[in-house]
Amino acid sequence: MDARPPRTAADERSTLVGFLDYLRSAIAAKAEGVPEPQVRAAGVPSGTNLLGLVKHLTAVERFYFLGEDVADWAGTMRATPEETVDRVLAAYRDAIARANEVIGTYSDLALPAPRPSRRASAPSMRWLLVHMIEETGRHAGHADILREQIDGSTGR
Repeated sequence: MDARPPRTAADERSTLVGFLDYLRSAIAAKAEGVPEPQVRAAGVPSGTNLLGLVKHLTAVERFYFLGEDVADWAGTMRATPEETVDRVLAAYRDAIARANEVIGTYSDLALPAPRPSRRASAPSMRWLLVHMIEETGRHAGHADILREQIDGSTGR
């Protein structure tokens, strides 16, 4: 993934996906190279940690773009001992690649996005892309703070 913001002259879908990919790469970069157990260490009383953020965003990508249901949203914030940094990051990157394939099939962003079976109606792909930029950006900010608490690393 490119670590620079997308170009301003791109079409709507390219711009939205470009910003989303920019944030996705920031999330992954914040978890890369962080040793155990710090990558799982809660930085705030709620228990939020870097690896949990990546696992959660993987579930969010799969839920919205691939239509996979999530039975336990709270559980997506905690990696199990078997879920290594490499495995969680690989799953995130796989979900992103698959999501981008789905997004690429949309010539009209006003069309409904994929949805899990329990939802009555699906938002448009445009809405979903904007929502995912917001969701990923919000968690990228959390990741920035957590990483700085771990080793002082700041920036992208």
